[in-house]
Formats: sequence, C-alpha cells, structure tokens
Amino acid sequence: QVQLVESGGGLVQAGGSLRLSCIASGRIYSINDMGWYRQAPGKQRELVASFTSGGSTNYADSVKGRFTISRDNAKNTVYLQMNTLEPGDTAVYYCNADIRQMYRGGYYSYWGQGTQVTVSS
Repeated sequence: QVQLVESGGGLVQAGGSLRLSCIASGRIYSINDMGWYRQAPGKQRELVASFTSGGSTNYADSVKGRFTISRDNAKNTVYLQMNTLEPGDTAVYYCNADIRQMYRGGYYSYWGQGTQVTVSS
C-alpha cells in the first residue's frame, strides 16, 4: 500500500555531484522522519542523513559539509544532494521513511529498493 521509489544514482568521478530523490506514494496519512542510508559491499547499512518532521537534520560525520538532505512535504519527497563525492561514498543508497497509512494506526518504517552510487577515482 505504500511505496518508496529512489532515483538519481549512477556513476560519477571523484569530486563530482549527484542528487538522489525518493518519492513516497500510496495510502499515506502522514510521514514522520525521512532519511537516507547506504550499504557498501561487505559492510553494514549505515545512516547517511535524516530529516525529522519537525525540521531537524542529522548527518553522518563522514558526509558533513558535503551532503545536504531536504524534503518537500507537499510531494512526500526527500532529496539528498551529494557534492565532492569520494570513492568511499560508493554504496547502494536506500530511502527510509516512518509512515502512517490511512485507516491504520501507528507509524511503520518503509524502505525503498535502493539506488547504486559509484564514485570512481
């Protein structure tokens, strides 16, 4: 009933930029926190950036000053602007959102299918 669809991944050279988008759709009543995670081969999934419903943002130390998260509540969309990309940023990036569906109580965590970001040196 609820889907998160990411887009914007790809191959970029070190120092380049990419902008990821994630659109939530379906029977959505409201969205609480939204965020981006990433998982590199052989590593655990880690938080990259989050954006609360109250407007607070949080970033992993490794991306502070390079990545910016933003959201458009009217469009149920969260973005991740990634600048000065490094080979260490190579990973599958996943969108996550805490969503309350219509006609259903409580917030549940939903994940997108992931989008590959590859940074070449």
